[in-house]
Amino acid sequence: MSFPPKISLFLQIFIFFASTINANSDLETLLKLKESMVAPGTSSLLDWNNNKKNDPFAHCSFSGVTCNNNSHVISINITNVPLFGTIPPEIGLLENLENLTIFGDNITGTLPLEMSQLSSIKYVNLSYNNFSGPFPGEILLGLIKLESFDIYNNNFTGELPTEFVKLKKLETLHLGGNYFHGEIPEVYSHIESLKWLGLDGNSLTGKIPKSLALLPNLEELRLGYYNSYEGGIPSEFGNISTLKLLDLGNSNLDGEVPPTLGNLKKLHSLFLQMNRLTGHIPSELSGLESLMSFDLSFNQLTGEIPESFVKLQNLTLINLFRNNLHGPIPPFIGDLPNLEVLQIWGNNFTLELPENLGRNGRLLFLDVTTNHFTGRIPPDLCKGGKLKTLILMENYFFGPIPEHLGECKSLTRIRVRKNYFNGTIPAGFFKLPELDMLELDNNYFTGELPTEINANNLTKLVLSNNWITGNIPPSIGNLKNLVTLSLDMNRLSGEIPQEIATLNKLVTINLSGNNLTGEIPSSIALCSELTLVDLSRNQLVGEVPKEITKLNSLNALNLSRNQLSGAIPGEVGVMTGLTVLDLSYNDLSGRRPTNGQLKFFNDSYFVGNPKLCLPHATFCPSASNSPQNVHKIHSGKFTTAQLVITVIILVTVALLLAVTVLFIKKEKFKNSKLWKLTAFQKLNFRAGDVLECLKEENIIGKGGAGVVYRGSMSNGIDVAIKKLVGRGTGHHDHGFSAEIQTLGRIRHRNIVRLLGYVSNKDTNLLLYEYMSNGSLGEMLHGAKGAHLKWETRYRIAVEAAKGLCYLHHDCSPSIIHRDVKSNNILLDSDYEAHVADFGLAKFLQDAGASECMSSVAGSYGYIAPEYAYTLKVDQKSDVYSFGVVLLELITGHKPVGEFGDGVDIVRWVYKTMSELSQPSDAASVLAVVDSRLHSYPLASVVNLFKIAMMCVEEESCARPTMREVVHMLTNPPQSTTTTTPTLLAL
Repeated sequence: MSFPPKISLFLQIFIFFASTINANSDLETLLKLKESMVAPGTSSLLDWNNNKKNDPFAHCSFSGVTCNNNSHVISINITNVPLFGTIPPEIGLLENLENLTIFGDNITGTLPLEMSQLSSIKYVNLSYNNFSGPFPGEILLGLIKLESFDIYNNNFTGELPTEFVKLKKLETLHLGGNYFHGEIPEVYSHIESLKWLGLDGNSLTGKIPKSLALLPNLEELRLGYYNSYEGGIPSEFGNISTLKLLDLGNSNLDGEVPPTLGNLKKLHSLFLQMNRLTGHIPSELSGLESLMSFDLSFNQLTGEIPESFVKLQNLTLINLFRNNLHGPIPPFIGDLPNLEVLQIWGNNFTLELPENLGRNGRLLFLDVTTNHFTGRIPPDLCKGGKLKTLILMENYFFGPIPEHLGECKSLTRIRVRKNYFNGTIPAGFFKLPELDMLELDNNYFTGELPTEINANNLTKLVLSNNWITGNIPPSIGNLKNLVTLSLDMNRLSGEIPQEIATLNKLVTINLSGNNLTGEIPSSIALCSELTLVDLSRNQLVGEVPKEITKLNSLNALNLSRNQLSGAIPGEVGVMTGLTVLDLSYNDLSGRRPTNGQLKFFNDSYFVGNPKLCLPHATFCPSASNSPQNVHKIHSGKFTTAQLVITVIILVTVALLLAVTVLFIKKEKFKNSKLWKLTAFQKLNFRAGDVLECLKEENIIGKGGAGVVYRGSMSNGIDVAIKKLVGRGTGHHDHGFSAEIQTLGRIRHRNIVRLLGYVSNKDTNLLLYEYMSNGSLGEMLHGAKGAHLKWETRYRIAVEAAKGLCYLHHDCSPSIIHRDVKSNNILLDSDYEAHVADFGLAKFLQDAGASECMSSVAGSYGYIAPEYAYTLKVDQKSDVYSFGVVLLELITGHKPVGEFGDGVDIVRWVYKTMSELSQPSDAASVLAVVDSRLHSYPLASVVNLFKIAMMCVEEESCARPTMREVVHMLTNPPQSTTTTTPTLLAL
């Protein structure tokens, strides 16, 4: 149909103006979105502006925006941009929008109901944000063209919305990583177009609906991770002929694995790990002809690996660890052409590993720890040059390690401890470029260490309890990243090489139980990070080098059972971190010093030194012969006149003191009821303002040391007022005022600031800055704990560690907290951590400043073992308590009260790990991690877990210092973080 020229021109002008009006409308809408989503002061979406006022189509060039030919917005894709706002109702005005992707942008609030007006929308991805509240299901009713909907990893609550059943084109639905509860709606089985259903990482309960098997097009079904279902796996799932991936891991499922799952011919991944499944592995699963990844780990399965699995020629991953499986490993496992991962630790497998294992050239990870394997190592494990981890610990393997494994340059971890290996260690192990851990201890290796050592990435070298002979080669100094060196209980001889001094990252060195000779190299003091030095049970001579006292981080020094001579350096006493010192059975001489730290070590640490004199011995032949050190008690005698004069002087002084004391008491009595405000900074309020706040309705906390009030001062400032139980500042002060003055001078971002105190004769009121989010303990173990995400928990750990590190290492004198716990870590309005109540538990004790306390102070569940048994307290006691706090952050459990009588969180974690046989850090974490955490980076959690376990070591000398803790927290190992908890991520 044709129009006259004038009419045609008119239509063109009309269409232009109409599109211009619509374009202007979309431009204004996008600017409204920016205004609502971008936080004030941030620089996000800078090009979303209206600078080109004469260009109605400028919005089509905005970043992340796509328009159609009519300049209508059809796609918004904003990914990983810091927005920190909300989606406004104006989103509903974009009537042509087909794709809305706002991914990883920290958007908060609820979804606006106006989204239901997006009738053209096909794809919605709002994952990895902070949306919260019940999901508004009514917005779905208008999204008639919707094909994909993804809100993974947000904070939505309530029950799963049922409105999705109205969407006839919906193919992908991902509601995982939220806080949805209740049962899976049966109506989900009517979404016939659905291909991908993800409900993992919620708090779902009830039985898994067997009706989901009716979905005719379903390809991926993810229902696991922190959901807690009743019953077992529906056998009907074997009828989902289109299914390619089934993930029901960590779902509390019980019963047996349904044999019907063997009907899933297209299934490539079956994840049933971390449940309570029992019975045998069904031989019918051999029908999974497409299966590549097979994970049944962390269950209660019994029996053997079915011989019928020889049909599963596509397998790349087999995880069967932590079950009760037994029998031999079938030879066909070694013939699988694509096998990359075989992790079967923590079972009862027997006999030998398949001879042909690794012959396919694709093997990456092998872990068979804690079984009953015997025989030799298969010769072709690294045939393809890809093997990364070789973990054979705690079995009965024997014979030499194949020499050619020393040429496997891909290896990162070799752990074969507690076997019966013999022969010489392959020299190539000490030159592998990627190796970071070499544990060969508790075997029967012989021969000498190679002269050439240059494994640059090696951090842990443990060769303890073998039969290794010869010298320690000087090339040991090439291991620049070495943290742990354990060569103890061998037959090494010769001198300790000076080159060890170049290992500036070394934390532990243990050369005990050898035949080493010569002197202790004074250059060992250059290893400034050392916390443990054990050179005992050798034949070392010479003096204890004074330079060793420069090791400020040293906790344990054992030089016993050598032939050391000379005096003990008095400088050892200033090593405040030293908790273990053993110099027994040497040839030391002189008077034993008792200065500083040395006064806390009893005689047992110095026995076996015949020439060493006790501290208070009146005569010491081996001590210095200088005249000023010789006692001359007989050089003169008191005359009678001198005695009379002395008595008169003493009586006069006593009378003066008595008069002075009476005068002071009289003056104090006059002012005993007066309150005094002592401020450590400028305070615009008076003591009276503080006293007015001591009301019942203002109480915000109570503890053993006192009651805490919230005080609103006249100047609008809120403070926390702690009314102490016990002494005031009278004659029972025991140094309290002096200690408080010290605390008042502390200035650190992660320590609650002591503003001052109000006192009279009977009471002390301590004034702190107010923390609006209360304590970490209240937050973590209360109703809000579920919303405390991993990133926030890790940041809190770092900040609290920095506060304690300041107290231990940057204060003079250093301050020992003695009551580190989650309730004494306070959170401000931004959830930044501040250590509180530091030192007061110590100051309030009768023992005053003594480090050997008269009674145990602290909180049950946090108290270090040596503190409870010996009453000796040091910085490592705080480190232990901080380790408990880290375990709280990881597990979500309280330190006591949740594990049965007499069991605290540390014992519970150790028990859980022992049941896992602890061959994998990731496995340990997955066994204890807080079920409320969703989509956490496993590598980050593993790092914090390892640090926590270091902190709660039984022996205080084995714990790191807080300075080391801060370093480890702020310099985590470089590892790819993953949002799905999987062992393969490591």
